[in-house]
Amino acid sequence: MSTSDSRIPVGILGITGTVGQRFAQLLSVHSQFRVVAVGASERSAGKTNAATGLTIVACDPVHFGNCKVVFSALDASVAGEIEQAMADAGIHVLSNAKNFRMDHRVPLVVPTANPHHLDALKNFNTGKGFIITNANCSTTGLVVPLKALIDKFGPIAQLHVTTQQAISGAGYPGVPSLDILENIVPFISGEEEKMEIEPRKILGPGFVGDKFVLDDTLRISATCTRVPIIDGHTMHVSLQFKAAEKPSVEDIIKCLESYSTEAQSLKCPSAPSRSIIVHTEANRPQPRVDRDLERGFAVSVGRIRKCNLLDLKFTLLVHNTILGAAGSSVLNAEIAHAKGLF
Repeated sequence: MSTSDSRIPVGILGITGTVGQRFAQLLSVHSQFRVVAVGASERSAGKTNAATGLTIVACDPVHFGNCKVVFSALDASVAGEIEQAMADAGIHVLSNAKNFRMDHRVPLVVPTANPHHLDALKNFNTGKGFIITNANCSTTGLVVPLKALIDKFGPIAQLHVTTQQAISGAGYPGVPSLDILENIVPFISGEEEKMEIEPRKILGPGFVGDKFVLDDTLRISATCTRVPIIDGHTMHVSLQFKAAEKPSVEDIIKCLESYSTEAQSLKCPSAPSRSIIVHTEANRPQPRVDRDLERGFAVSVGRIRKCNLLDLKFTLLVHNTILGAAGSSVLNAEIAHAKGLF
């Protein structure tokens, strides 16, 4: 890996949190990006960040003037104003926060599902930096196999998904131990709403006219729970295709195994060789066993079978802080760079 200044200078916002630390890990050995600034709250400013060796600064554009791109792991309570200020200062923002996900002129991109939505940015000539958002961690895992199925078999009419989400998804310090040990929490605030709306933008037709358009026909019902797992969100999905002729389980498996996206064709450094890993064992995928496959950038799918109520059901697993969070932002940046967006 080159250590010269030819690598693109980038910054990290929210360096002290779970996702911020994951950004530092992924970018510390990156062949294209070099971290030159890290930001956090005023109370952390002036301290040295151990992961990067850099002094933490306040999240103000004045401290990130040498950065072409910033990766944001900021909490939603502060992300909107700070990210907009960075973009206004001409710095491109790759955001993990929810604030701009549903903005009609901001791409919501899962890099192994809809990287083509980034092409809309070529039409923008604002003289400012752009904002690219990645999806909610559970949404990310869900839409990758859905995109593969839609591309091959046509639209999905409806689906139900139940999640078993890892505690790292709650950030640091996360869920109190007495609440989660030997327990399942059957509610995560705001999570079900995100899972029911975000896929409709990601799987929609993209940028039409002057805005990103949602898929108004896809109906989703989500139930989200928190389980005592450190990393790795598991989801159980049942879905119905719109077409009268239904694919066989064998057809589904072939479709998922052969799925590939621009992340691979553009030879992005973080792209997995397989976006989807199909497990034929009856007891897979499992978080502890499968979450780190393809360095955490793949979605594992198993238990593929017919559904007695709808058409198809399966279980999937996504690493919630890699592909489900920081990894998506990094891979989105790689794709944007490969497309000549910066």
